[in-house]
Amino acid sequence: MKTHMRRAAIAVSAAAVLTLSLAACGEAGAGKEEKKDDKTIGLLLPESKTTRYESFDYPLIKAKVTELCSDCKVNYKNASENVSTQKQQFDDLVDSGVKVIVLDAVDSTATKAWVEEADKKGVKVVAYDRLAEGPVSAYVSFDNEKIGQLQGQGILDALGDKAKDGRVVMINGKESDPNAGLFKKGAHSVLDSKVKKVVYEQTGEWDPKIAGEKMGTAITSLGKDGFDAVYSANDGMAGGIIAALQSAGVKGIPVGGQDAELAGIQRILAGTQAFTIYKPYKPETDKTAEVAVKLLKGEKIDSLLTAKIDSPTTKGIPAELIQATVVTKANIKDTVVKDQLFKTADICKAEFAKPCAAAGIQ
Repeated sequence: MKTHMRRAAIAVSAAAVLTLSLAACGEAGAGKEEKKDDKTIGLLLPESKTTRYESFDYPLIKAKVTELCSDCKVNYKNASENVSTQKQQFDDLVDSGVKVIVLDAVDSTATKAWVEEADKKGVKVVAYDRLAEGPVSAYVSFDNEKIGQLQGQGILDALGDKAKDGRVVMINGKESDPNAGLFKKGAHSVLDSKVKKVVYEQTGEWDPKIAGEKMGTAITSLGKDGFDAVYSANDGMAGGIIAALQSAGVKGIPVGGQDAELAGIQRILAGTQAFTIYKPYKPETDKTAEVAVKLLKGEKIDSLLTAKIDSPTTKGIPAELIQATVVTKANIKDTVVKDQLFKTADICKAEFAKPCAAAGIQ
């Protein structure tokens, strides 16, 4: 009898231990599934060769988030143009429990599966500057095809009466960036019927060095007198292109860019770059921060966004598209200086002092 009682007690004890163990495992598993961070917004930017991301996008978004939510944080990472790196960064943010990620994709087509998986876990993704694929909650950027049209018109204006006989070299942005395709499309829509011919077209990969190399190839192929203007998709590449032109002794060729980088503004003052496109970053970053904070708080965002846009995978994405402006020497003072994008002292230092004075920038 005692033996039977002892066996029963052991069985009961074992069952109790097993029950407690299973409960503990269940709690641990549940804890992992329910892990969430209601005070952190993830921010993933694509690269740092273009100076805007480190100089404007990140600090401006961070500042606005802090203004709107004093105890909120921004967990920022830069992918350095590597899709695999950005995928790991995205996964790390999801695993850490963040409920909102602002994503500026290295490759927009690669993001579909990431965003779908995040959506299943209740993580909201705001597509920033570039339209990521997948079920994103919102998109904040510029009207990028319109920007391409502005760039094309900038080339026409720089050529003036020579436009109809103009031969244009085009150095486009990285092909995996959907914005690059929109810039290119917009520029072609203006240039194709107004210039004689686009005589050379390549991607510069958003890399000044590669853009300079492509420009060198164009000079070799076309000859120093074989083109009349150069379209550069951004200012960073324009710097490499202008260096290649100068190295080859090619003068008097208007080069257009984009992003209103400090170096680009200085080249415009010096006369080596014809124009840039000023995209006012603060309206873009402020709107993005406002959307992200509302999503973090579980609030509706409809009142913040005025448009709808379709991606290849998702229809009717709530969106805000900010307008941009062509900047030449004539309106630097009324655009980037007026908006305090840069300090006058930074623009006009050293060899740029005289060109600044001539442009009325003090």
